[in-house]
Amino acid sequence: MYPSRSNPSPSHAISATTRVYQHLKRAILEQLHPGGTLLTEAEIAEAVGVSRTPVREALLRLEAEGLVALYPKRGALVLPVSAQEIDEVIEARSLVEGHAASRAWVHRAELAVTLEPLLQAMRDARPVGDAPAFMEADRAFHAAVVEIAGNSILADLYHRLRDRQMRMGVASMRISPDRMDRALADHEAMLAALRADSPERFTDLVHEHVATAAGNIRGLQA
Repeated sequence: MYPSRSNPSPSHAISATTRVYQHLKRAILEQLHPGGTLLTEAEIAEAVGVSRTPVREALLRLEAEGLVALYPKRGALVLPVSAQEIDEVIEARSLVEGHAASRAWVHRAELAVTLEPLLQAMRDARPVGDAPAFMEADRAFHAAVVEIAGNSILADLYHRLRDRQMRMGVASMRISPDRMDRALADHEAMLAALRADSPERFTDLVHEHVATAAGNIRGLQA
C-alpha cells in the first residue's frame, strides 16, 4: 500500500521522487520510451503509484539531464537522439576514458579483478540477446577504469555521458545483435592487455573501442 497522498512527509516525498526518477530514466535509457514519446504526469503517476508532485520533480531532474523537454499542461517529450549529441558524447567520452586509461595502469592488478566478473556478465547476456544487461555490464566495465583513476569529477562526468549514450547503444545492439560480439571481443582484448605489460596497448584499445561504438551509433542516424 502506498502512503497517503495528502500531506506526505519529506522523507516520503523524497522516496517517491527518486522512485519515479529511476523508473522513468531506466525506461528512457532502455528505449522503452523512445525519442518522440510524449509522457503525461497522470500516466506516470498511475504507473508508479504516486501523486503528481514527485512526478513533476522527477521530470525536472530528467529535463536537467537533457533526456526530456517539459511542455506545460501537455507532459514531457522524450528527446530524440541527435547527430550532434552523438558527436559530443563520443568526443567527451574519448577524452575522459583515454585519460583514465593511462592513469589506471598503476592499479592494473586490482582493476583486472574488478573487470573479470563484469566481462562475464557481458558473456552471459550475449546468448540471450539481453541488450540492456549487456550495456549495463559494458558501462560498469568502463566506469571501473574511470573510477580507479582517482578523479571524482571525471567519474561523475563519465556516468552522465554514459547515461546519454546507453539509449543510443541499446538501440544499436537491438538492430544489429552481432555488434555485441565485437564489443565483447574488444573488452576481452582490453582485459588481456591490462594483464600484460602493455600500457600503450591498453590505452589504444580503449580509444579504438570508443571509436567503434561511435561508428555503430552514428550508423543509426544514416
